[in-house]
Amino acid sequence: MTISPLLIETAQKTQAAARQLAVLSTDAKNQAIASIAQALENAAPDILAANQMDCQQAQADGIAKPLYNRLKLDEAKLKGAISGLRDVEKLADPVGAIQINRELDQGLNLRRLTCPLGVLGVVFEARPDAVIQISALAVKSGNGVILKGGKEAINSCRELVKAIRQGLATTAVNPEVVQLLTTRSEIIELLQLDKYVDLIIPRGSNSFVQFVQENTRIPVLGHADGICHLYIDREADISKALPIVIDSKIQYPAACNALETLLVHQQIAPQFLPKLAAELQQKGVELRGDSHSQKIVNIAPATDADWQTEYTDLILSIKVVENLEAAISHINTYGSGHTDGIITEDQEAAQTFMAIVDSAGVFHNCSTRFADGFRYGFGAEVGISTHKMPPRGPVGLEGLVTYKYQLIGDGHIVATYAGNNPKPFTHRNLL
Repeated sequence: MTISPLLIETAQKTQAAARQLAVLSTDAKNQAIASIAQALENAAPDILAANQMDCQQAQADGIAKPLYNRLKLDEAKLKGAISGLRDVEKLADPVGAIQINRELDQGLNLRRLTCPLGVLGVVFEARPDAVIQISALAVKSGNGVILKGGKEAINSCRELVKAIRQGLATTAVNPEVVQLLTTRSEIIELLQLDKYVDLIIPRGSNSFVQFVQENTRIPVLGHADGICHLYIDREADISKALPIVIDSKIQYPAACNALETLLVHQQIAPQFLPKLAAELQQKGVELRGDSHSQKIVNIAPATDADWQTEYTDLILSIKVVENLEAAISHINTYGSGHTDGIITEDQEAAQTFMAIVDSAGVFHNCSTRFADGFRYGFGAEVGISTHKMPPRGPVGLEGLVTYKYQLIGDGHIVATYAGNNPKPFTHRNLL
């Protein structure tokens, strides 16, 4: 396909600016992040006004409730995002870390050092706060970033990127490291820029992520589903389990780490489910259950499709299971590999669950909503990956660097170490 010359020029500018950023000092990058934070605080009234325009238009267009919740950027949410940005400033620089320092022979030394990926292409739906998180992580990790937000967030994204670039303009970091695309046609074109973009990060619905994965040769970091489970074991403390389930479901139901399916051991179900159902139904949660749970509480029937659905809404499916093994089997069959947890006082059961459940996050006696880069101390996250290969789970700075090998010699040649009388390598690790 034909890519617009303007987009190619934008990508080239981002790549060139990223290469300059890659060699800047930690202090220079931290100063840039601090300047971005200040610029965002100064621009807060304009950002919030732009977001209000987006929200009003989205409602007029009939936006789905989960997407609207992600789109809305109120004062508290904006302050939280800026706070996360300042946390990124405090984190250790992920660039230039020496992972291997080894003498191969006298005067021939090998080092493996972390280095930036290059340019990130981030495509997201209705998440203007992602602009702040991703820009901060990109600058700290020495990467450029090309952002493409959904049309529903266009005004918010424009104001955010405008403030970010204004902040960078007063620092050693070239503002061209952060770019914003604004038209739908640019998505497909961005996915074809494999000469300039090193990693694509999609953030959005299942179908959206799959679309990105199927239409690019650039490596993709992301997850298609967030079908998260909690298993209430027979040895669960009900006083702990109730608030954990409620928090996991309703604290922010539109999030990908919100609880979608609850599994309950058959021995504790008669005591636990009536109390849980009463609280959740009072809070407006629609409950759907298997035949066993329906005998205990008056809820709608669940179908096989419910076990495979990420609701991102106030809906919860419930299944009563025979034992721990049945719970694990259900999760490994229907789960998306995102985040799954067990509530129990039985340490052996917890250890078994956490060892065998095949997910990026496995939790014991806590809410699934903790699966988040900010809460993990990453400062922010660019997204969550459910791939088996790293990075996995919430992806912060460490997921935005790769490494390179540096070999320093003094006239060394391979022939010295080959043939009939080869010289041996010392392979001595250096401090």
